[in-house]
Amino acid sequence: MECPDCARANPLLLEASTKYHIPWVRHDFPLPMHAWSFQAAVNARWFDTKSKALGDEYRNAVFANQTSIVSLDILALFTQKFAQFHNIPLPFAIDPQGTLAGLVKADYALGQRIGIEHTPTIWVSTANSKGAPFVEVVDRSRLFQLIDQALADTASAPAHASAPKATAPKPTAKPASTP
Repeated sequence: MECPDCARANPLLLEASTKYHIPWVRHDFPLPMHAWSFQAAVNARWFDTKSKALGDEYRNAVFANQTSIVSLDILALFTQKFAQFHNIPLPFAIDPQGTLAGLVKADYALGQRIGIEHTPTIWVSTANSKGAPFVEVVDRSRLFQLIDQALADTASAPAHASAPKATAPKPTAKPASTP
């Protein structure tokens, strides 16, 4: 969530998910060069335990305020204020057993296995369509066009086909899969 390009892509992906009523699957890929991105991903996973919508709202808020979050200490204050705003008591230790950190590390490992080369990496994917099962969005100005094509390919596929998904890494640094 510390990657500037992921922050720039986030509003577009949110718009696409809302406009098309399609799922947005995010994955974490916090790069070591981003000092607070790993902790931000763990924090987002903690909010996910309260509700997926709250976790996504936290991610969106971090992206929107990214330029003012310059350190782990500022991230901690930001996270505390976010929790207070939502009337959720933030525990002293967000992930004492390391479970949430393990989930973030698993996402990072997935990104490495599939060869993520840049972030954000954005795919539009479908199941059982007559077209390609997924396409990488290289030019973000074509995102809606690619979703329209995926919907058309899926609509003409057998009845059990599923709708497209916008996929991107949980934008947490220059990662792997979605924004």
